[in-house]
Amino acid sequence: MIFSRKPKEYINPYLGGTLLGVVLFLAFYITGNGLGASGAINRVMVAILELFAPSHVDHVGYLAHMGGGTSFSLENSGVAMLLGTILGGFASGLFNGRVKVEIRKGPSITPRTRIIMALLGGLVMGYGARLARGCTSGQALSGGAVLSVGSFAFMFSIFIGAYALAYFVRRLWN
Repeated sequence: MIFSRKPKEYINPYLGGTLLGVVLFLAFYITGNGLGASGAINRVMVAILELFAPSHVDHVGYLAHMGGGTSFSLENSGVAMLLGTILGGFASGLFNGRVKVEIRKGPSITPRTRIIMALLGGLVMGYGARLARGCTSGQALSGGAVLSVGSFAFMFSIFIGAYALAYFVRRLWN
């Protein structure tokens, strides 16, 4: 069975970084945009909201810009890239023998605590991505590739914030 194979070795990090650079260049060249997920996730959420409350989407400027009226929120290259990332990551994991259900955690916490902390972290990062008008991949990778000063400030702030917070949550891993 394909799920029980021994996992293959990971790709060389220098080769992986080079391939990521090529993908980033191709994303700019083909779509006119860099890499990023938060905008695409936002468009998917607007498409779902349009199913249940289309008049709300039409009346809120922020939402109407992405969906509402005559535009359709899923007609965006970022949505296709997001779908490709999810399917490509799953295919890669399947092909390389790494698909399995697991909860990675430190020995001193319960799986429930780990899941709660992961959800809280995801909510904080999701809110921060919308507040910063881009996720870490969109800001750091794509913004850094075009030498955006704001993207570099964002990237360094993420690292500084992560190191500052790591002291308080180290118990989750040790």
